[in-house]
Amino acid sequence: MDLIKYVERKNTDCAKWDGLKSTFSRGDLLAMWVADMDFKVPDCVSNALKDYIDMGAFGYYVPPSGYYDAFIEWERKYHGYEVKREWMRFAPGVVPAFNWLVQMLAGEGEAVAVMQPVYYPFMKAVENNGRRLVNCPLLLTETGYSMDYETFEEVLIRENVKAFIFSSPHNPVGRVWERDEIRRMLDICKRHNVFVISDEIHHDLIMSGHEHVPSATAGDTAGAYDDILVTLTAATKTFNLAAVQNSIVIIPDEKLRGVWDKFTEGIRITGGNSFGYVAVEAAYKEGRPWLEELLTVIEGNYNCLRRKLEAGLPDVRVADLEGTYLMWIDLSAYMDKIISDAAAAYSMDPDAEDAAVKAMQHLMEDECGIAADYGAWFGGNEYAGCIRLNLATRRENVEQAAKRIIAALKK
Repeated sequence: MDLIKYVERKNTDCAKWDGLKSTFSRGDLLAMWVADMDFKVPDCVSNALKDYIDMGAFGYYVPPSGYYDAFIEWERKYHGYEVKREWMRFAPGVVPAFNWLVQMLAGEGEAVAVMQPVYYPFMKAVENNGRRLVNCPLLLTETGYSMDYETFEEVLIRENVKAFIFSSPHNPVGRVWERDEIRRMLDICKRHNVFVISDEIHHDLIMSGHEHVPSATAGDTAGAYDDILVTLTAATKTFNLAAVQNSIVIIPDEKLRGVWDKFTEGIRITGGNSFGYVAVEAAYKEGRPWLEELLTVIEGNYNCLRRKLEAGLPDVRVADLEGTYLMWIDLSAYMDKIISDAAAAYSMDPDAEDAAVKAMQHLMEDECGIAADYGAWFGGNEYAGCIRLNLATRRENVEQAAKRIIAALKK
């Protein structure tokens, strides 16, 4: 159907391509980092926004019932989650939402848990808001990543954890958690009165053979975890709509909704801009064919990159992509070479504590000319041998990335 159209985003004030210098050493890198797409939004979104612009008046706006109805129907039809209108709240993004929730659900100095490697704004949300970061790392086995339930429960008790930020599907390792896994985690949290902030922003980006289970539906009975659970999601990742700043917070518990409402009334952010509502409503109403084609593009890019890397670098370890459009690649088997090359180039101490971090930056930026999300961002030096690459781009960029990484490590 050719619904997915690549757009050249350089020189469009795009953070991913035009903002490279703020994060990396150069502005001419192949941008495979930050999680947005190099694809045009569905035509239904563009057309809805054009119609709204043609109307021509942009005063105060009341979100229409169609906006709420479109999301509710989407969740019911594609995820089996019966969301009620009164449960829905607005946030200008999932990141602001979990920052606010950290403030609401844990007091100054109290513990908030994460499972590293994990989306790095989780850690920043805890630390920047004066809460205490507690980590219970994911387990890495021959079959992939899993949750360490025994250690998790021990940590919750020992550290008197007040809240846990959960990534589902998991960013960056690409796991789509199964119902039993989610239920077991939630049972532990409920047992110890730990609030769960479930970040499900990637919940529509599920690869073939997998199914996203909303945390709110994982229980044996409806509403089993409502008193401890807040779910965050958006059309942002699904339809490439980050700029419209419209995310959805789902709070089934009346008491928790009261906490949310009091906080957001206090900062006077209870609704967003009209463009966001218009775009999101259109996407949820008519964007499904576009999404289905997108998923085939992402899966194709993943299979292409994995096949090329594994053929060229026999010791690379690529995480299975079950969900998201983000590929987690472990180059740890090559770290001795990566560090020695960087040490020779920069007269760097190969035994320094941050040697692996600096060496990976040298490899990706200087040798490969690629802007990647570095593994260390997701949990410190332990993950310095890993990178996260964004697959939501044209196939040529994916092939170029593979070619550059293989050539640099074979040199």
